[in-house]
Amino acid sequence: METASSSAPVVGRFAPSPTGRMHAGNVFAALTAWLVAKSQGGRIVLRIEDLDAERSKPVYIDAVQRDLEALGLTWDEGPYFQHDRTEAYRAAYDELRERGLVYPCFCTRADLHAASAPHRGEKPVYPGTCRHLSDGERAARAQQRMPAQRLIVPDREVAFVDQVQGSYAQNLAADCGDFLVQRSDGAFAYQLAVVVDDAAQGVTSVVRGVDLLCSTPQQLYLQELLGLPHPAYAHIPLLVAERDRRLSKRDRDAALDALLARFKTPEAVIGHIAGITGLAPACDPATPEELLATFDLAALPTTFDDLVQVRWR
Repeated sequence: METASSSAPVVGRFAPSPTGRMHAGNVFAALTAWLVAKSQGGRIVLRIEDLDAERSKPVYIDAVQRDLEALGLTWDEGPYFQHDRTEAYRAAYDELRERGLVYPCFCTRADLHAASAPHRGEKPVYPGTCRHLSDGERAARAQQRMPAQRLIVPDREVAFVDQVQGSYAQNLAADCGDFLVQRSDGAFAYQLAVVVDDAAQGVTSVVRGVDLLCSTPQQLYLQELLGLPHPAYAHIPLLVAERDRRLSKRDRDAALDALLARFKTPEAVIGHIAGITGLAPACDPATPEELLATFDLAALPTTFDDLVQVRWR
């Protein structure tokens, strides 16, 4: 199995979804990704993750690029767009299908909610409802609704060492279940798209929120099946709002335009976010380049026993 070499040039990525303006959590993730790559003499790829065609808007595609540039979070390659990558996803999907590793799933959201078992993560475990349908049953159900496509997972543990959270393991069958690689509307699922894109774009360093930690074993398994290299992963703490709810693009006070109005300059925004998250020793105004001198990824919380969320303020 091919693994990203530790001696290979570091290639990080910004991978925003153009569904709204950037907020403080997005800035924190992009800043950390930039610092991880640049502190090792690496590069940054910009990928616009616009798989969700209904929610992705051209105005936000333009805005996110302007926002990153205004903050000094420059990139070296891209932007790439997932909507241009359908054939690459299809080739990977076809390989899995030809090997008998996917099957049609006719379950509705209500079916999944009613049948799924609870587990330690945020998402329910798919119980395999459609895995063993006969050809006749599949044909009959296909008359009623278009199926999604699920990847068969083994009863097997996938483990890795995260650069922030430490050792993490997941039993694919018990903690995840067979997962989607293509939606019922024909769009390819995030898990498949992201591993194909990371490999094609040479990404060796993935920095993202800890809420996506539980997705990583699925992506590692897909990389294994497709013969793709494994990047290094760093799942960083979440910025949260009131009642420990993670920040979203609905939190107007944490939106980038509100931050610029409050702190007046991009350097002040960068410095404040760096200071409250531990990327810098204080909340003094700074450019990303100025933070490189003291950047230490180990300064972030490292395990689930420590603080893994930082309250936005």
